[in-house]
Amino acid sequence: MTWIRTIGPEDATGELAESYAWQAHRLGAPTDFTLLGSLEPPLVHARLVLYRATENATSALTVTQRTLVGHVVSALNRTPHCTSRSRIKLLELGLPAAVITQVEAGDDSALAPADAALVAYARKLTLTPGDLVETDLTELRRHGFGDHEIVDANAQIAHLNYTNRVANGLGLRDEVAPDFPAFATVPR
Repeated sequence: MTWIRTIGPEDATGELAESYAWQAHRLGAPTDFTLLGSLEPPLVHARLVLYRATENATSALTVTQRTLVGHVVSALNRTPHCTSRSRIKLLELGLPAAVITQVEAGDDSALAPADAALVAYARKLTLTPGDLVETDLTELRRHGFGDHEIVDANAQIAHLNYTNRVANGLGLRDEVAPDFPAFATVPR
């Protein structure tokens, strides 16, 4: 239950109905997060466009890496809705539950060095963005990431920080069910 009024799919018209249908094409219905913007239909559409772009970036980052940095952001921001969705994705991608729990607790020792470097960048950009310096990117490059991968990771981290603040700020605090089709939420 959220803290604001939303417009459900059955009452949506015009641009809002079109945006809902775009996401529902794969998922069957718009997500609870998508409903949060329903009082401003252009915002719903813009959020879905950004979501599709950040989830389908063309850099060499793997889906697991992109999901991992987003998960760390959601865990740091204490956003149960988003954290539960990314946890489902990481489990489906084969990351062991124990490793996910370790990373959530700040222990990256079970991650490959490159993944740990991405997670460190995600933590810093989330918790102390004003403290980032050029050498933070040098560290990512040292682990084999080029500028395209850095832009991709940065976009994913920034997007999840935005998403977390929307969810937390409007009361979307529930966890999704363990069988939630988390990968089907991205519109095509």
